[in-house]
Amino acid sequence: MLRYGTAEAAVAAVPELARRGGGKPPAIFARSAAEREVAAVEKFGARYLVLGQALYPRALAEMENAPPLLTAVGRTALLDRPLVAIVGARNASAAACRFARGLALELGREGVTVVSGLARGIDSAAHDGSLDSGTVAVIAGGVDVYYPPENEARQKDIAQHGLLIAEMPPGTEPRARHFPYRNRIIAGLAAGTVVVEAAPQSGSLITARLAAEASREVMAVPGSPLDPRAQGCNQLIRDGATLIQSASDVLECISNLHGKVSSPMISEFRPAPASIEIETDIVSHIEQLLGPSPVPVDEIVRLSGADPGAVQLALLELDLAGRLDRHAGNKVSLI
Repeated sequence: MLRYGTAEAAVAAVPELARRGGGKPPAIFARSAAEREVAAVEKFGARYLVLGQALYPRALAEMENAPPLLTAVGRTALLDRPLVAIVGARNASAAACRFARGLALELGREGVTVVSGLARGIDSAAHDGSLDSGTVAVIAGGVDVYYPPENEARQKDIAQHGLLIAEMPPGTEPRARHFPYRNRIIAGLAAGTVVVEAAPQSGSLITARLAAEASREVMAVPGSPLDPRAQGCNQLIRDGATLIQSASDVLECISNLHGKVSSPMISEFRPAPASIEIETDIVSHIEQLLGPSPVPVDEIVRLSGADPGAVQLALLELDLAGRLDRHAGNKVSLI
């Protein structure tokens, strides 16, 4: 919409963009299917948060790959407070779960909204500790799908007393590929992310990396070097993450941010003229810079010397043509 002015014009341009990217035009989501999805959202008592509109979380809107549409159930006012993410191992120790629950409780008492992913272990403990003060759960499936199954009651409590957010449409069962997308939302919503127990290569470390790439605070709770579940946190601290032992440590770490980021809100952007086009040679040049290995979009912009908007449109054409793969951390590669 920033380029074409209206949603209708943007959708109408999709077939041509795909053709210029070298692929077949994708199937356009039918109006009848969209109306069924809207009806399902309303039936569940949910609402949409749309990128560019007032209710959309300001900090998340600043992410380069911010989701254009979210489904939310519950208290959207919780997004107006300082937000801190607490994430960690699914198979967490009892001591770590107790610490996460207490940390979330204390942060809630200080007016902080705690964000997590409603997984087993640390996530569940963080939600439990902050349910009364206000917690936000970002899930990988649809808002009407309960996952893991044993968290059904917890998910319903959060929808009633806190806020439940999903990027996937109602009825979507979570798949492995959905969780990195969920993690970027968790990292994008919060002023900082606290990791409590995480093994190397875990999803929690992906969330921490995404937070760092978005210039948010990364914090970690140290653990025993003899416990594999603490290796990820200890590595984060060694790499520069802030060591956390109490809620006061977290509050001190985010005190200069007050739960917000300094860039302008998305509503302050102005649509680009609809007449702006992209030359075919730019697409070819960018395609030559890409390969099977993921590369940051910023690096593509630097190497191509092209305008960032032109690069994004070229990538969109390749994406619509089914020739581009997008990865966590705003990286892309050719398929």
